[in-house]
Amino acid sequence: MVNQKPIPDSELIINSDGSVFHIHLRPDQLCDNIIVCGDPGRVDMIASFFDTRDFEVSSREFHTIGGTRNGKPIMALSHGIGPDNIDIVMTELDALANVDFETRLPKREHRTLRIVRIGTSGGLQPYVPVGTPVIAGKAIGFDGVLNFYAARNEVSDLEFERSFCDFVKWNPLFAKPYVVDADAELVAQIGRDDMVRGYTISAVGFYGPQGRLVRAELAEPELNKRIEQFEFNGGHITNYEMEGAALQGLCKILGHKAMTVCSIIANRVATSANPNYKTAVRDLIAIVIDRLTE
Repeated sequence: MVNQKPIPDSELIINSDGSVFHIHLRPDQLCDNIIVCGDPGRVDMIASFFDTRDFEVSSREFHTIGGTRNGKPIMALSHGIGPDNIDIVMTELDALANVDFETRLPKREHRTLRIVRIGTSGGLQPYVPVGTPVIAGKAIGFDGVLNFYAARNEVSDLEFERSFCDFVKWNPLFAKPYVVDADAELVAQIGRDDMVRGYTISAVGFYGPQGRLVRAELAEPELNKRIEQFEFNGGHITNYEMEGAALQGLCKILGHKAMTVCSIIANRVATSANPNYKTAVRDLIAIVIDRLTE
C-alpha cells in the first residue's frame, strides 16, 4: 500500500537547491546501487574502492559519495546509528527515485533501488566467531518502526513472529517485533560460501535493548539466554545489530531490494571482542562492492 496522492510541502521537505531535506541529495545524483553504513567515516573507506568519485555531500550524520565501479554507477551513504535514521534515509531515497519534485506526485514508472547495508555486529552463537560475515536472511526488528506502516503485516513473517514471542515470553511493554526477509536476488548475488546466513536482531539501542548491563538494571535480564535457545525451521538467531530490519522492511513496502551483512566484532556468548575490527570490515566492503557491480 503506497500513497499515490500529491505530497504536501510539510510531509516531504525539499531544500532550496532541489535536494531532499535530511540527506541533501538531488534526484540527479541518485544511483541504483547503494551501499549504506552507520559510520560517516566509513563512507570514505567504501569509496576508496570506486573507480571514479563524482560527487560528495555531507549533512549531519548523512555522508554520501557517488561514483562508478566496473563502469556502473554506485554510491555509499552513511545513515548514522539506529532504526529511526533508517526511516529517514529510506523514505528520502525512495522519494528521490519515485517522486516528481516539481509536481510532488509519485511517478508512474517505479524505479527500484538495490541497497546493501554493511555493518558491525555482536554474535549470539558459537559458530559465528569474531570476524565472521553474517547475512541477515531474516531481520528481526525490536524497534517498532515498521509497525507505523499499513503494509507491515504484508511484508513480515508472521509465523516467525508468533513463534518467537511465545518462546521468549515477549514483554508486552516492548514494541512488537517484526520479521522481514532479505531480498533473495541480492543475497544470491552477494552471498557465497564465505558468508553465514542467519537470523539477525535489529535492536533499538546498544546497551539495555541488547541485554548489556552497565549500571541500570535490565527489565528482562534472561531475555538473551532465551533468544540464544530459540529455533525456527532449523535456524537460530545469530547476531545483534541496530538497523537491518527497518531497512529490509521499508524496502519491501516501497518496492526496493535490500539486504544486510555484518562483520562480527564481538561474541556475546564467548564474551570476546575485537576492537581492531577495521581490517575485517574493509575486506568485507571489497567483496560486497565487487559482487554488487560484477
